[in-house]
Amino acid sequence: MGHSIVYFEIPADDLQRARSFYGQLFGWQFEEMPGMDDYLTFRTGTEEGSLGGGLWKRQNAQQGITNYIGVDDVEQYVAKIKELGGAVVVPKQPVPGMGWFAWCSDPEGNTFAVWENDEAAA
Repeated sequence: MGHSIVYFEIPADDLQRARSFYGQLFGWQFEEMPGMDDYLTFRTGTEEGSLGGGLWKRQNAQQGITNYIGVDDVEQYVAKIKELGGAVVVPKQPVPGMGWFAWCSDPEGNTFAVWENDEAAA
């Protein structure tokens, strides 16, 4: 695995304002995420495999864009992150039918997430 950014999330105080801004700026089309209030998904391109993202209600004032980096095993990478001086912000959690993620921070305090594809996640 190449450890590429596979997804990113943009927090917003006003979802409709942010939706309008990014839709008009880049032509992104947004869809509601079933079962999740205040969360919209989008693709950054029309071609197969284009990067996707989420637009969601900001949880706190310090929250910025979160990049999700693809890994083979979230638990293995969480251990490595801790070993290298990083921290776990949100422990491993499922996105049912899609995969697993954990939010982490590097030693500089930057937040990012690791993502493992797994359609059996529940």
